[in-house]
Amino acid sequence: MSNNSSSTEFLLLPFADTRELQLLHFVLFLGIYLAALLGNGLILTAVACDHRLHTPMYFFLLNLALLDLGCISTTVPKAMANSLWDTRAISYSGCAAQVFFFFFFFSAEYYLLTVMSYDRYVASPCTTRPSWAADGACAQMAAAAWSSGVLYALLHTANTFSLPFYRGSLSCSNSYLREICLLTFSVFVFLGCFVYVVLSYVQIFRAVLRMPSERGRHKAFSTCLPHLFVVSLFINTGIFFYLKPTSISSLSLNLAVAVLYSVLPQVSNPLIYSMRNQEVSVSPLLATPCLRKNQLLSQHGERHQGL
Repeated sequence: MSNNSSSTEFLLLPFADTRELQLLHFVLFLGIYLAALLGNGLILTAVACDHRLHTPMYFFLLNLALLDLGCISTTVPKAMANSLWDTRAISYSGCAAQVFFFFFFFSAEYYLLTVMSYDRYVASPCTTRPSWAADGACAQMAAAAWSSGVLYALLHTANTFSLPFYRGSLSCSNSYLREICLLTFSVFVFLGCFVYVVLSYVQIFRAVLRMPSERGRHKAFSTCLPHLFVVSLFINTGIFFYLKPTSISSLSLNLAVAVLYSVLPQVSNPLIYSMRNQEVSVSPLLATPCLRKNQLLSQHGERHQGL
């Protein structure tokens, strides 16, 4: 993002210079956005309306779907509008709001994924679920993830927009030390969450592999693997976005990686959970007519065999 000749407006990097490619990008972004809305909306509806899914794991999954919708709604609608109307401008207040919500939703999602790893640990065979699941601690942990996201976003936004903006340039006076401190804090927090997730899953897999029942191991893996896939996708796209070698960096590649990092996890998360988790995939609210027909035929066959 580069600042315009006016201090009250910025220019976003363009996706394409020709009108045909701009319209193609609009159609592509529209399809991605609708897919994210549909997938996460179905997850929200299923968890909220299906009483079988009123468990701690699906409570966190509901929060994850809300954060995914917020993440993709922060950037994609503006990109669609710019591609459709052939403009690059974004107001000062709009830019500040986009920066705040971007850091808020992404950091809150990362914190929530860390909390979900703890939920998977306490639900694993190596331990019994403590009383916090029934005492409202799930809501408290989710609220802590959302609140931490707000604080982290405020820190980043205040650090960025406290700098004076001039015509054609951004003042960098006294900003180097603040950037170093903020970067150090960010690395410390996110590395700590990453280590916690890794240690949680090491304990989970050790306990699962000691289970004598193959069916029990399969059920445990089917419950934990969706979350592990989502965490890996979220972390790997972020690592590639921020730590890719400078030798392969270019304007077009940076833009493409930014789009990938901003939309891929949010579109893929509902698909991963619905395909890898049996309880979600067979929920009546997510079942297709063909699946419901097969279930009815299966039930009819069982009753026929019983007769």
